[in-house]
Amino acid sequence: MRFDDSTAVVTGIGSCLPDHTLSNDDIITAGALSTSDDWIRTRTGIVHRRRIAPGQATSDLATAAGAAALASAGNPAVDLVVLATSTPDHPCPATAPRVAHRLGLGSVPAFDIAAVCSGFLYALATATATIRGGLSRTCLVIGADTYSAIINPRDRETAALFGDGAGAAVLSRGTPDTPGAILAADLGSDGGNHDLITIPAGGSRHPHHQPPPGPDSHYFHMRGREVYAHAVRHMTCSAQRVLTTAGWAPDTTRAFIGHQANQRILDSVADRLGLPPEHRFGNIRRLGNTAAASIPLVLADPATHHALRPGDRTVLTAFGGGLTWASVALTWPAATPRTAPADSLLTTIPTTPHLARSQ
Repeated sequence: MRFDDSTAVVTGIGSCLPDHTLSNDDIITAGALSTSDDWIRTRTGIVHRRRIAPGQATSDLATAAGAAALASAGNPAVDLVVLATSTPDHPCPATAPRVAHRLGLGSVPAFDIAAVCSGFLYALATATATIRGGLSRTCLVIGADTYSAIINPRDRETAALFGDGAGAAVLSRGTPDTPGAILAADLGSDGGNHDLITIPAGGSRHPHHQPPPGPDSHYFHMRGREVYAHAVRHMTCSAQRVLTTAGWAPDTTRAFIGHQANQRILDSVADRLGLPPEHRFGNIRRLGNTAAASIPLVLADPATHHALRPGDRTVLTAFGGGLTWASVALTWPAATPRTAPADSLLTTIPTTPHLARSQ
């Protein structure tokens, strides 16, 4: 998909990270894992620690990040809220309406997207389509996950990988020559490999009241080696397609931001695209894999903003369960990101409700 006449423009960016941290050694000790800090560092790229949100739900992080993004955009009226998450507060209902309510957005439409780690880019593409189609003028798009709630601390393959967090962006109608303009998107899926990344039990296939299909079936499971190969191939091909659609040569791209799943995956994709290390941005060293929140958290990272200028060509790409993958081409936004204080997750709600425009 290429967007030539009018499109969505990123006008606000926000984030929220919980205060509580776990180091690699903390993870190893808590789960009695047969691994080491060195193994985690070299195999995943997580050098320091990850954040977790004990006692808080996905909507708490999402609300705080959404409030920060709205403040970054100047607190505009919002027509739509799209929340990308695979850790909703409840299996039913969706979490997005609760977030919209807590933000004081009235009766705007709000829904979840469950594309796992590709979810934020799916949400960006969806919100962009509603703006281009005239259904919305301004959308709030959030990626938020609390994987600490679904990870088995005894599972060596997944326990050290994930952290919690939320990132958000405000999209408004604009023109392709505006910094922050979303210019092209590519989405895909492969349901034939749905079992590579999954929580086996708890849905209608294996309900809670039936015997579980295997041990620890209510926890997150991932077949890492197989996922690695699929992730590298699909993220590379998707990013190449979106570059072609946007009409950009790789050597004119100033920023590459991939889903922060594994540093080796990110480097492999960037190498295949011909993008040099100085044009690669991420936070996996400090935050681990924050699932749907990972890309918006990089967008909100001050280090990324200090290195880029409004209008710089930027490619986002992601891969997740489903299997799903997605890429987006945009120019770097002029918006200044806001970060919600972690100690005020429940008090970052605007004092004056944001009112949606009349329909």
